[in-house]
Amino acid sequence: MEIVDAQIHVWGTGLPSNMAHWQVTSFGAAEAVAMMDEAGVDAAVIHPPSWDPTSTGLAVDAVRTWPGRFAIIGAVDLGRPDESRAAMARWRERTGMLGLRCMFLEGENRRRLHDGELEWFWDAAERFGLPVTTLATGSFEVLGEVAARHPGLRLSIDHLGGRGGNTTLKDAAAMTHIPDLLKLARLPNVAVKATGVPGYSGEAYPFPAMHTYLRQVFDAFGPDRVFWGTDISKMPCSWRQCVTMFTEELPWLAGDDLTRVMGRAVRAWWGWS
Repeated sequence: MEIVDAQIHVWGTGLPSNMAHWQVTSFGAAEAVAMMDEAGVDAAVIHPPSWDPTSTGLAVDAVRTWPGRFAIIGAVDLGRPDESRAAMARWRERTGMLGLRCMFLEGENRRRLHDGELEWFWDAAERFGLPVTTLATGSFEVLGEVAARHPGLRLSIDHLGGRGGNTTLKDAAAMTHIPDLLKLARLPNVAVKATGVPGYSGEAYPFPAMHTYLRQVFDAFGPDRVFWGTDISKMPCSWRQCVTMFTEELPWLAGDDLTRVMGRAVRAWWGWS
């Protein structure tokens, strides 16, 4: 079984602005490869973090240095429609680029989403075949409307639909959004990244309080629309434990379903052959 991590960050300068991440000035691809080898992770998708302006270049270097181990989900400036639309037209020609990530938790991008100012972006993503993944707790209804209007758009929701490292809430208190997330399962072009799940738990490994929510999401979206991953730089456990939480501790996830969730499905969704 191939194991593909749907989200990691690498950076080379500056402390992460999100305090949930390791507060170190660099975490490079070479370090990631060593940890992945130890954990049995075959490949990973790098999401260049905003706190390091050189992070996209580092991700491209990683793709070139370790062929087959890395791919990239990048970003465009949603405040510059003309410039970003032009970039999106040739996005998949760039080294390692699979698609785009947007952050809609707060600020101007959240306002733009809710005010309907991003139709140009959704149109371009659908037209150019660019999958979009998003951190957007509290905006599921709006995103559901977007997905319904753009059936050719492949949209995924980050971090089991939660706020990731942007919340200190744990267990049930961190999962109050789940009923709203499950409503999106009716849309075949919406998927969920089950990334960063241990970070939501106040318990020790194997984080049993989170298993119920994983089962609910899996039952609703199915094995082709749920993607395992870690966001490893803010996990309270080892990379290997992030793997075995899914491969050894969820008896209902097995066989072909497990193979899909652990890597095959995200490769198909994001077009990473």
